[in-house]
Amino acid sequence: MTMLRGAAAAVARRCGLRAGSGGGKVAARRCCSAARRREWVPPVGRDSGIMAYNSRSRTKEPLVLAKDRVATWYSCGPTVYDHAHLGHACSYVRFDIIRRIMTKFFGIEVIMVMGITDIDDKIIKRANEMNMSPVALARIYEEDFKQDMAALKVLPPTAYMRVTENIPQIISFIETVIANGQAYATSQGNVYFDVKSWGKRYGVLTTISPDTPDEAVNTDKRHGKDFALWKAAKPQELSWTSPWGKGRPGWHIECSTISSAVFGKQLDIHTGGIDLAFPHHENEIAQCEVYHQCEQWGNYFLHSGHLHVKGSQEKMSKSLKNYVTVKDFLKKFSSDQFRMYCLRSRYSSAVEFSDESMDDAKNLLQAISSFIKDANAYIKGQLICDPVREDILWERLASTKVTVKASFADDFDTSRAVAAIMDLIHHGNRQLKAVTKDTGSPRSSVVYGSIISYIEGFFNALGMSFEERQVAVKGDSSAVLSNVIDELVQFRTKVRHYALALPEAAETALVEGDAGAKGSKREEKEKRQQLMGERRPLLEACDSLRENLAAFGIHIKDRAAVSTWEMAEGGGQAEQQAQGKS
Repeated sequence: MTMLRGAAAAVARRCGLRAGSGGGKVAARRCCSAARRREWVPPVGRDSGIMAYNSRSRTKEPLVLAKDRVATWYSCGPTVYDHAHLGHACSYVRFDIIRRIMTKFFGIEVIMVMGITDIDDKIIKRANEMNMSPVALARIYEEDFKQDMAALKVLPPTAYMRVTENIPQIISFIETVIANGQAYATSQGNVYFDVKSWGKRYGVLTTISPDTPDEAVNTDKRHGKDFALWKAAKPQELSWTSPWGKGRPGWHIECSTISSAVFGKQLDIHTGGIDLAFPHHENEIAQCEVYHQCEQWGNYFLHSGHLHVKGSQEKMSKSLKNYVTVKDFLKKFSSDQFRMYCLRSRYSSAVEFSDESMDDAKNLLQAISSFIKDANAYIKGQLICDPVREDILWERLASTKVTVKASFADDFDTSRAVAAIMDLIHHGNRQLKAVTKDTGSPRSSVVYGSIISYIEGFFNALGMSFEERQVAVKGDSSAVLSNVIDELVQFRTKVRHYALALPEAAETALVEGDAGAKGSKREEKEKRQQLMGERRPLLEACDSLRENLAAFGIHIKDRAAVSTWEMAEGGGQAEQQAQGKS
């Protein structure tokens, strides 16, 4: 990779200067300072090979990192006053996928910090309702959030940082903003950011201008758009001592302080839901650029789209009471199913949640799992097929790898990458057609082994697994159940083979005849019919077991040499009916 020196040149172009003219960086910077400050300046650093949609520039930009193959990333974390719901989960899972793509497919080390808002109006209100301290309530739901993320296979950040453990740093940050002339304290003990004083530099992520008329407000603000950096304490409310009296931090200042405490004025990536773009991220940018006295804080802002409930244009949220908690969701679906649901759309797009959309994700998982099992059976010689066109499969595998890497480089387009994987599976399945007679042709085990390895590696890298059977069982008993089913199916296979087998003499008589004794053929036929009659109950029992297990979502496939099984996603009809009655 080559060092990018496009920042000054890009600004010069926007200001009508020639890149090679004598104006240089100084003239470009002077021109930019006089212009509207909503222009994004490409950072100097190393090109990661990824194009990412940047909310700051409102277009796709090359993702340039300050340090080669290292990304600094700040993620807005939860306000811990209640259980996390699927709207939260969708955003965190989508960004977890992006983090894994950067790490596994582009070799980028991600240093991520997540802020935990553990003091807030909602936390105080809920704590009062439950007659407990806000700190205790926050600790309970912080741990609850971490457990939910672990259940969804979301990687933990490099560091979680709580607001309440950074109060001195927040106070110092506010003092600097005041000293730099962009904030003011009131007689009531509040501190506000002075939006008008920041002028046209406010409005990086939105079209809101500080010059638009304010709505009438009955507070001690100077202007309606000003926002709180420090809130004066109310009676009996948790508070900290500050130069402006007892109080607690405002919402936006928390993330600015925590991010700056770790990364300083250089931050590559900032993420969150699209609803955080304004006012939260907009205000973070203003605060940090004042504090650091820098022209651009946070080079790339990535925002995830809302999760909507089917039939509604409203996002899933607690305030609208239209949410499903992560815990309730995981009683019905698996984390892999939800991750596949997230993979099927772009991270920045709004998605509709419904049982139908989850069924689509489940069907995709089932198709992938079924292919891997069939391909493994073929490699082991348990599935007999016609000769395989290896050249076609090798070419498809190579083109799939190219398509997947290009898709991920194009703003982390997971839907296109998954489509490429499914196309590879389609072509793999086309040549896995079972035949009844083995012609003795050599098996193409290596190409199918390579395909399986790539597909499993692809999904493992994204936080999913097809290496073990997809058995949806509570607790840690899934591996035990899988082994029990293995033993059961193997026993059934032995019984079935015994029931279908004929004694060697009887088989020889049927094939070759007996020239020395004409009556021998008739006797052998009668003996065969007698054996078939005696063993028919065994075959019927094998068929009955297969049908009964199918009702629970366990499907047995009888092949020439062995029988294999797979578990349908979501269980079978009997299991679903039992759940409905409970």
